[in-house]
Amino acid sequence: MPQWNIIQAVNDALRIEMKRDPRVVLLGEDIGKFGGVFRATAGLYEEFGETRVIDTPLAEGGIIGAAIGMAMYGLKPVPEIQFSDFIFPAFDQIVNELGKLRYRSGGQYSAPLVIRTPVGGGIKGGHYHSQSPEALFIHAGGLQVVCPSNPVDAKGLLLSAIRGEDPVLFLEPKRVYRAAKGEVPEGDYTIPIGEAKVVREGKGMTVLAYGAMLHEAEAACAESPDLDAELIDLRTLWPLDLETVTRSVQKTGRCAIVHEAPRSCGFGAEIAALVQERCFYHLEAPILRIAGWDTPFPYTLENDYLPLAPRIRKGLGELRGRRP
Repeated sequence: MPQWNIIQAVNDALRIEMKRDPRVVLLGEDIGKFGGVFRATAGLYEEFGETRVIDTPLAEGGIIGAAIGMAMYGLKPVPEIQFSDFIFPAFDQIVNELGKLRYRSGGQYSAPLVIRTPVGGGIKGGHYHSQSPEALFIHAGGLQVVCPSNPVDAKGLLLSAIRGEDPVLFLEPKRVYRAAKGEVPEGDYTIPIGEAKVVREGKGMTVLAYGAMLHEAEAACAESPDLDAELIDLRTLWPLDLETVTRSVQKTGRCAIVHEAPRSCGFGAEIAALVQERCFYHLEAPILRIAGWDTPFPYTLENDYLPLAPRIRKGLGELRGRRP
């Protein structure tokens, strides 16, 4: 099997699905001849042509609005938003139109499309190129939200997302676009949306993470084997694999949630509430959230903002000693 990074895995998934299904079209800023700012669509314009790999103006609302129309009339569009920070001009189209279309039409219409966008910090992008907006879209309802941490999952989940009949926000952690590498099966395979993965088994505590922070949490757990932490990669944020999470927390009695979005009203807050509702009598300590700070994402201090392995390790050590 080839050793690929996330960019290569995403590119291969798009190519496979465009060959398999002629309804699949790509659209976005600079995705055609240039191959995308991160090169995720490199070579697809030359292979499939300008009618299926469409360069668009810098107008996110227009990109998503056009994609919704395409999906309603039978195509399978995969629009790319160049950075997740620029998705907000299309927020209305996504949450008020795309996420509500099936509901408001009583099931008569749907818009099966996948919005790809890079998320998170770690590339010295400053506050306009480093945000993690997943909680905003989960809160709005009607959308599936996926965030893989590695190339194997990126390819399998993207193929599942494109083949589904639901609108999906596919968040790609750009900090590990090329750093996360692994053996990726060639050819066609899928990973079901809605299934988390136990990356490391343990009995001392449950650690939940996703995207780029999965790797930081994994390093923190590896550096502190005495914690006996069970690490779970959520992979799919919504629908959340609550069964796997609950089973783990009921076994370990302690739970920590790691994400790089701001702590207040971040997705970790919802996970904490769900865990508390289902595991209250099993908890031996308060649920811990290790997250970004409640500020705009800083440029020069991004390593202080991100919950990297040393801060995670410190938090997990404190969690082990805490009591209800």
